[in-house]
Amino acid sequence: MQTSTRKVIDCREFPSDSNCTLTIAGTEDEVIKAATEHAISSHGHSGGPELVDALRSMLRSEN
Repeated sequence: MQTSTRKVIDCREFPSDSNCTLTIAGTEDEVIKAATEHAISSHGHSGGPELVDALRSMLRSEN
């Protein structure tokens, strides 16, 4: 069985007024979905393809 590399987005790596410390890890699709919802609900971002593209560019492989 082949396992895919887990991806991570860590709010601590990006400045915010709330000093958010959330880290989201999982498959790329899982992380993008959760990070999009988090960015909208917790950080006030507008949803849409631009947000998804920005989040996708922030993904890194889990160590």
